[in-house]
Amino acid sequence: MNYIKQLNAAFQLIVDDSRLNPTHVSLYMALFQLWNITRFSKVFYINRQEVMQLSKIGSKSTYHRCLTDLTNWKYIEYLPSHNMYKGSEVRMPIFGTSSEQALANHETSNGQVLVSNTNSTKQKENNSKPKLPKNENEVIDFFKSKDWPVLEAKKFYNHYTAIGWKIGGKIKIVNWTGSAANWVLKASKIENEKEQSHFKDNLRTTKIKDYGEPL
Repeated sequence: MNYIKQLNAAFQLIVDDSRLNPTHVSLYMALFQLWNITRFSKVFYINRQEVMQLSKIGSKSTYHRCLTDLTNWKYIEYLPSHNMYKGSEVRMPIFGTSSEQALANHETSNGQVLVSNTNSTKQKENNSKPKLPKNENEVIDFFKSKDWPVLEAKKFYNHYTAIGWKIGGKIKIVNWTGSAANWVLKASKIENEKEQSHFKDNLRTTKIKDYGEPL
């Protein structure tokens, strides 16, 4: 299992998945760290208090809900334990790596797993090429097929063309259709917030009326 490819592949899935929120990401990274400590064993056991502390999750209900979501969405495999002396079992699916891409067995004095420099320099990039639109018309056609506003299609295309089709200017987009779906969701949320704000403003009476003024 290649540490770097696993982490990069996981981040790309997270970026393209609109279902995830920061709490899901924090929990996944906490589990990833525990997995790293066990030298990426097929199965490892977790303690709820320890994981909640690592992930900065303060609510038990939020913790269990996020575990369930990550399991249902195939980011982890979680088998809860009803034995107070035995931790719950977790398996971490491997993303974007193969069994032939193994980590070097070099370790630091504190047991941290390192990636071989030799392998990293010789290893060819096996990631699939980014799926990007050929032109603006392709984006517009896709938005029309989903009954999304054409104006948002143009905004989406212009925005990501300007920043080189990268999320946050750093992470390359692998599948632009997933990013387009996220764009529309955010646009809808912003529009709803504007409508709610406008509605609240209309309910406010800021004008002081002069009831002594003739009708």
